[in-house]
Amino acid sequence: MSIQTEHPSVEKLRTGISSLDIIAKGGLPKGRTTLISGTAGSGKTVFGVHFLAAGIELGEPGVFVTFEEAASDIQKNMQSFGWDLAQWVEEGKLAFVDASPDPHIDTVEAGGFDLGALVARIANAVKKVGATRVAVDSLGAVFSQFSDQNMVRGELFRIASALKGMGVTAVLTAERVDDHGPVARFGVEEFIADNVMILRNALEDETRRRTIEILKFRGCDHQKGEYPFTIVPHGGVIVIPLSAMTLSMRSSDVRISSGNAQLDEMCGGGFFRDSVTLVSGATGTGKTLTVAQFLKGGADSGERCLLLAFEESRDQLVRNARGWGFDFEKMERDGLLKVVCDYPDVSGLEDWLVTIQAIINDFKPQRMALDSLSALENVGTVKAFREFVIGLTSFIKHQEITGVFTSTTGSLMGGDSITESHISTLTDSIILLRYVEMFGDMKRGLTVLKMRGSWHDKAIREFTIDKGGMQLGRPFRNVTGILSGSPVHVSPSDIERVWRQFDADVGDRRQPDSAGKNAS
Repeated sequence: MSIQTEHPSVEKLRTGISSLDIIAKGGLPKGRTTLISGTAGSGKTVFGVHFLAAGIELGEPGVFVTFEEAASDIQKNMQSFGWDLAQWVEEGKLAFVDASPDPHIDTVEAGGFDLGALVARIANAVKKVGATRVAVDSLGAVFSQFSDQNMVRGELFRIASALKGMGVTAVLTAERVDDHGPVARFGVEEFIADNVMILRNALEDETRRRTIEILKFRGCDHQKGEYPFTIVPHGGVIVIPLSAMTLSMRSSDVRISSGNAQLDEMCGGGFFRDSVTLVSGATGTGKTLTVAQFLKGGADSGERCLLLAFEESRDQLVRNARGWGFDFEKMERDGLLKVVCDYPDVSGLEDWLVTIQAIINDFKPQRMALDSLSALENVGTVKAFREFVIGLTSFIKHQEITGVFTSTTGSLMGGDSITESHISTLTDSIILLRYVEMFGDMKRGLTVLKMRGSWHDKAIREFTIDKGGMQLGRPFRNVTGILSGSPVHVSPSDIERVWRQFDADVGDRRQPDSAGKNAS
């Protein structure tokens, strides 16, 4: 008979940085040291301070050990994040151990020097404020004085052991030369620390993108791989745990109006309450009009609507809406519409995602439109763009917000869209707007390509735009190749000949089967 014994799991300390705790599956291992390694500008110092600030807000005092910047400079720099470090020092919630170099003293290489005195200062600061958290920034600044790698390893082990003996949960920052090179500068840091996290600030396609990776948590589980993160004022470090998201959104059977009764009919009764619809077409086909009538339909029902515009200014949008008979300014005065306009390049995609989430949490809209995704596509890499769309669609679905996104095709006549190919599977419905050239006239066509969970009209219908907005007309007949961007007019006699040939081919395929059945 075998006896099964339960092995106690490693206890984790909730950092208070909620997005980090998700990928860390509960927080950092309690009572252990975590190495935070990254290149210049990756956010190591901010991470260390945020770790302490989040702890203080949870009632856990901390100690910050600085080897590079003076304590006064750190206090000043961190005020933009809303962290009043000087006030916390006065209240006995935070202590600084300032080991930064004196600019008036020349730095010499350390020979038999050890860090015993520094460890004693840290222990004294921990005891003074009753600290449970310690951040050390950064190891490279002090170990750069050592030429012997064995000495670096010995002193680093001494610091890690001392911190563990104090019963604190510590983070130690370290520099690395390359975002995808050795974990840390001296090649030994990652072997001493119990846990290792890597911050990257890689340059891809002329754009910087920060990511975080938990390389190892000794004795406990964590999410694997890189996760994008950003650093924002009055927010600090915000991780975007995309692959840790779960498909747990509810599906609503409630229909809402698109703002156009004829389009509602084509969609089988309107959009679903928690759906995301992609409206794709060339410039001038009516994408912004579709968005405008969607927002007007929401305002008429007393719903708050949010418009995120990245291609037109607010005044342009208001003027255009007025031309279609929609009064955006009145909707704003009534508190039913909020318009946010900006150039997409002013922020990275991770920053935009955080900003949009904050706007939604503040305004609490029932409908949201983004015009257009194509403008944001060039802000980052293809992967970053797809992650942005995943994050945004997941967020608004959990909030049960109806979303409409627009994308612009590269060709005036339509055809393949880069944006469509990246996000078509992430949206519930797709509406295509196309130009159709017929006998020297340029007409517009609309079709509902996809509508999850619902019947929809499969026809490609002509529509016009006038002072009343979009007016849907009859389906196009005798025209083929509209969606591919190469419309061709086909005469009735040609259509009849094609169908006769089709019927004949079907009959030929069935003939052997019927002959076989008669023989049997």
